[in-house]
Amino acid sequence: MKARELIGTAQVPGGEPLRLFRRGDDFMIVLDRNELMSSRMSGSEEALALMTIERLGGGAGAPHLLIGGYGMGFTLRAALGALPATARITVAELVPEIIQWARGPMAELAAGCLDDKRVTIVESDVAEIIQAGPGTYDAILLDVDNGPDGLVRDANEWLYSARGLAAARAALKPGGVLAVWSAAPDAAFVRRLRSAGFRVDEVAVRARSNGKGPRHVIWFAVPA
Repeated sequence: MKARELIGTAQVPGGEPLRLFRRGDDFMIVLDRNELMSSRMSGSEEALALMTIERLGGGAGAPHLLIGGYGMGFTLRAALGALPATARITVAELVPEIIQWARGPMAELAAGCLDDKRVTIVESDVAEIIQAGPGTYDAILLDVDNGPDGLVRDANEWLYSARGLAAARAALKPGGVLAVWSAAPDAAFVRRLRSAGFRVDEVAVRARSNGKGPRHVIWFAVPA
């Protein structure tokens, strides 16, 4: 097996450094000892987009999606492939180097998605964007931690709190969907979603696009 090569580092505001590794054709983004994402496993991130769009009626009309966290772009690319030319996608990415990596060493993986006319990249905290846009989004897709806690940085805890969920609910248009990705189930978070006035559908999905790998969880929450 080829050795893992460190090809980039980035400081998360208010958090620990991220490291980008390459092993052959594969890329990994690591926080401390946690592998946050890998180019080998894209299935659940793609499902985050596709299942959300399915719940929006297949993307009919001109839906506006907010994606919290670019990551390796799996969710964005899947959304672009399923949405019409009239759709809009705002991607909030707090760490500028993530976008630089997507345009640099991972440009082939990005496959031009950052330059799609439907896409707006905002280098900002997704929490700030949520609070600034009441009644703006048909869907909010969150994949900024490994689950509903502030793994990447403590400030992310707000997103999963009662106040953060209330702000997300307010930012949705009528019939909108809040979708949250997680590496594992979290019963306490489901209770918070329901207490915030959402109907919740919890779906288990495989990490790999071939239906294999560990099981991840996506919560789809719709205002009751």
